[in-house]
Amino acid sequence: MSSPSTETQKGFIAFVERVGKRIPDPVIIFIYFLIGAILLTALIGGLTFETFGAGGEPVVHEIRNMLASENVVWLFDNALLANWLGFGGGVLGVILIVMLGVGIAEHSGLFAAVLKKVSRGLPVKWLPLFLVFIGIMSSIATDAGYLILIPLAGLLYAGLGKNPLIGMAAAFAGVSAGFSANLIPATPIDVIIGVNAQVFAEAQGVPFVNANGEPLTPATMHYYFILVSTFVLATVGAWVTLKFVGPRLEQKEYTVPDELKISDFDVTPAEKRGLRASGVALVLSLLAVLGLAMGPLAPYTNEAGQEVTPYLNNVILLITFVFAAVGIAFGIASGKFTSMMDVVKAMVKQMDTMGYILVLTFFCYNFLGVLSYSGLGAYITYLGATALTTLGLQSYPVLLLLGFVVVTAIINIFVGGLTSKWMLLGPIFIPMLYMVNPAMTPDLVAAAFRVADSATNIITPMMSYAGIILAFMRKYNPKLSFGEMIAMMLPYSIAFMVVWSILLVIFFSFGIPLGF
Repeated sequence: MSSPSTETQKGFIAFVERVGKRIPDPVIIFIYFLIGAILLTALIGGLTFETFGAGGEPVVHEIRNMLASENVVWLFDNALLANWLGFGGGVLGVILIVMLGVGIAEHSGLFAAVLKKVSRGLPVKWLPLFLVFIGIMSSIATDAGYLILIPLAGLLYAGLGKNPLIGMAAAFAGVSAGFSANLIPATPIDVIIGVNAQVFAEAQGVPFVNANGEPLTPATMHYYFILVSTFVLATVGAWVTLKFVGPRLEQKEYTVPDELKISDFDVTPAEKRGLRASGVALVLSLLAVLGLAMGPLAPYTNEAGQEVTPYLNNVILLITFVFAAVGIAFGIASGKFTSMMDVVKAMVKQMDTMGYILVLTFFCYNFLGVLSYSGLGAYITYLGATALTTLGLQSYPVLLLLGFVVVTAIINIFVGGLTSKWMLLGPIFIPMLYMVNPAMTPDLVAAAFRVADSATNIITPMMSYAGIILAFMRKYNPKLSFGEMIAMMLPYSIAFMVVWSILLVIFFSFGIPLGF
């Protein structure tokens, strides 16, 4: 008979799964939102309300009826170019460009070789720290952490005569719960969060500046915070593994299938050649970036007396160039790329995974366009800010910040996908929290979202890789249930959420810049 705690746990998981199955796909949600927004403007078109501008001056808004003839024309005229491809200064194009460089590096086999090379021969006591750290860093390689690092972590522990699930849990915590942290600036996550945060802010008149009033660079506005977070979360993850997860799992039985051989994960001679070549390419590409930053892309002062930093404005292209150079060098030296057509195929394969994002952004950006143009977004923000102000929360910015973290974390359990949730929450909370308290700058709200969205990834069945990770773990424990996997990962989720939130509050309370 199962224990009461087990029954409760299974009941909770079943509840989450039932609720999750009732939630439509984000694309469907945005289709409904788009239609609903248009119909709502028809009902309240002509309504006026007053807010305060950036300088404190009163601003009168009026809701546009989107079914009026001139606004229907606007819908059709702007659906493709302005609302989709050009929305937010071409944010869709920026995201696609980043993925091209990452795709070359990933499909060349570079990321897999690096993981295998670094992990072999590492002392056992350092493995948890290493696996969590590499898991966090793997977010630059999209699926590589889930599909390569987690199975590798299991094999590493199996080869040491320890329960493979210990290593897999540590790697999973880093890959998924530490998803938003990294040492590398301008990762795809940074771009998606930062560029869209700028869009959300500017669409409703919120200054895109930090607490000191300095303009934000979307791709690097969180860099200091995620840099520190990487080391903090790696340490916390290792501590949870050594103190809680490891000792408990060591008491449980496991099996190692005969077909799984540790030697399968040795670095091959071809991969060694590729790593040497990619190391040279990394040095050369970084020197090239430095030369550009000091030469054609060097900072200068424009006619208005403002400092312009072209290298920061083009950091996305520079990062993409480095990924491409290193990936191509590895692919050629290892034999994975025998012609430029192979490089092209790697980029095309990466773009194949972007099809869903294209569909999602079409409806999402058109919805956001209607939200902005009709004045409906400003009205929702006005209502929310008024409600929060009535509660008196404007005097407690830390409570506002932590409240947003908790709300986002709960939503993440039921709705998967960072991009889709950010598209839903960002347009509302960035202007809303700023109106309640100007200390809630766009970069701070976006950082709070990243904390909450990442920490609960490992305890939700809605995460797209949850079933895949369970299948990996069942190779060593065929009877492992999803509820047991959740119980295994829960200590990481709680620890990451608490410590990461405290770190964010420290940055906020002491006025430490989140990035540059």
